[in-house]
Amino acid sequence: MYELIKHSPKLEPWNKGKLVGQKAPLKPQHIWGIRIHLQMAENTRDLALFNLAIDSKLRGCDLVKLKVSDISQGGAVQTRAQIFQQKTQRPVKFEITNATREVINDWIDAASLKPWQYLFPSRTGDSRHLSTRQYARIVKRWVSSIGLDPANYGTHTLRRTKVSIIYKQTKNLRAVQLLLGHTALESTVRYLGIEVDDALELSEKIEI
Repeated sequence: MYELIKHSPKLEPWNKGKLVGQKAPLKPQHIWGIRIHLQMAENTRDLALFNLAIDSKLRGCDLVKLKVSDISQGGAVQTRAQIFQQKTQRPVKFEITNATREVINDWIDAASLKPWQYLFPSRTGDSRHLSTRQYARIVKRWVSSIGLDPANYGTHTLRRTKVSIIYKQTKNLRAVQLLLGHTALESTVRYLGIEVDDALELSEKIEI
């Protein structure tokens, strides 16, 4: 006699109906579209956050934990900064462009932030700084404001945007590796997905 086997209910895959994989970087026209939208809304906090996310190329967990003293000395935002990454515990340097420094200074003044305070304080009582979940929602709002599908974009969109443009213009993979703070070049290759992109670009040039 065969023993009856009880089967547990079949669970649906967590990603059923969801778009998974790397989130697309923003294109230059998207960057300017979001900036103009934030400027018109006079949203200094979000404009400072957006610009710094693009410039720094930091993971969301590192970006939201930046303190004023990490990027500002003597009451002025620096042209370059360095932090230790939470994921790797390794240092990474990043540049801060003129436009970004200007809006960050405006934000620090408007929010009356002190050097020891978080650059982007939380507006809820749950955390002293903006949480990664809050940051993710803000990113979705940004891309939606210019008509993009938020399902295709996320916080890593901001991390990938500038390095994607740099790679397309220079093909300097080592520079991108340093900017992202990757320890292995293979990680940078996978992160950018450049093997596939470059192969397709080469293939498109060949007509048979």
